[in-house]
Amino acid sequence: MNIGIIAHNTKKSLIEDFCLAYKHILSKHEIYATGITGRRVEDVTNLRVHKFLPGSVGGDKQFTEMLERNGLDMVIFFYNPAMVDPKEPDIYTISKCCDKYNIPIATNIATAESLILGLAHGDLEWRLQI
Repeated sequence: MNIGIIAHNTKKSLIEDFCLAYKHILSKHEIYATGITGRRVEDVTNLRVHKFLPGSVGGDKQFTEMLERNGLDMVIFFYNPAMVDPKEPDIYTISKCCDKYNIPIATNIATAESLILGLAHGDLEWRLQI
């Protein structure tokens, strides 16, 4: 499966820890991420990550375009709900796109763990049948 990963600046460490904890599962899939997030995930996990531009300079738009082409099967987007910054990737646009195209999205650690564990046990195979 193609897994999209994106994180606001204040959540970069959390996404690193998450990806490191679930490296054995993520290693069996293709990972796509905005530039800085992707580089940081690669650095801590040694996984290969397909990187878009950084979110602040168009990476979030590239991410959304891939969603619209049905190129991602799952999205993990750790964002900071207490901060609205036009330089940060747009949670509203990305989550709306996921809803429109029926792509599961996790915006917090609990939901992300549920999706990743479901992926590990084959419980998300329905996505391949759409």
